[in-house]
Amino acid sequence: MGRLSTHVLDTTHGRPGAGMRFTLFRLAGDARVKLAEGETNEDGRAPGPLLEGDGFQAGRYQLVFQVAAYFRAQGVALPDPPFLDEVTLSFGLGEDRHCHVPLLVSPFGYTTYRGS
Repeated sequence: MGRLSTHVLDTTHGRPGAGMRFTLFRLAGDARVKLAEGETNEDGRAPGPLLEGDGFQAGRYQLVFQVAAYFRAQGVALPDPPFLDEVTLSFGLGEDRHCHVPLLVSPFGYTTYRGS
């Protein structure tokens, strides 16, 4: 069966994004169904798989990361309003295998990719 995981890298400080809140949604038509929420651990990773086994299904998903709250907690002075408040990654899952979605982020930019 497949598995979905994520982690955050804080590119401003050059370290894992420990303590960043996130929420995973499945998109069903116009609705968003919350599947999981949590906080990254000391390695910047979700504490376990976000989806696995029978919960891993083909479809459209969103991961929402609370970027501004994280950087404020790190002591970074952000403008009001912050340039990046939440980062929403929308992606599709279609294959029955491990999919890893990392977020590399600073207060003013981010990147992601499909990992394995």
